[in-house]
Amino acid sequence: MRSDAGRSSAIAAGVITTPKDQAVPLRLATLREELHSLVKELQPDVVVVERVFFQTNARTAMSVGQASGVAMLTAVELGCEVVEYTSNEVKLAVTGFGGASKEQVQRMVTRLLDLETVPEPPDAADALALALCHLSTAPWARLAHLEPGSTQRQPARP
Repeated sequence: MRSDAGRSSAIAAGVITTPKDQAVPLRLATLREELHSLVKELQPDVVVVERVFFQTNARTAMSVGQASGVAMLTAVELGCEVVEYTSNEVKLAVTGFGGASKEQVQRMVTRLLDLETVPEPPDAADALALALCHLSTAPWARLAHLEPGSTQRQPARP
């Protein structure tokens, strides 16, 4: 995602998938390789990750946590800042309502980025929503001396 003069545009969006029948360590290794290639190619300043607060399915929570950890580690290793936002923070930033439905978020992502169609699969729209959240939140967080994606007050930057 790129933002120039208050106008955001998507550079790329997609989903990394791994074979469901593959062992978890191999799936995580594939994820790391793919993320490493993407970060090297796109050279982002920031990598934004969804902070998972609650999952009713412990197995899902574990796999999401493992994948998030791989994403954060890969980004840091390649010199990127990493920022996390909860799904409610993303929904609020993108739609103006923290309880928005997935469909409402997808429609707003499409509208805000002036896309012809809703990004597919839905996880691609979620990734774009995370980026839009960061682009809209980071300037205010800096003004308030907060690290983006954090409620912890930080020292003012020069």
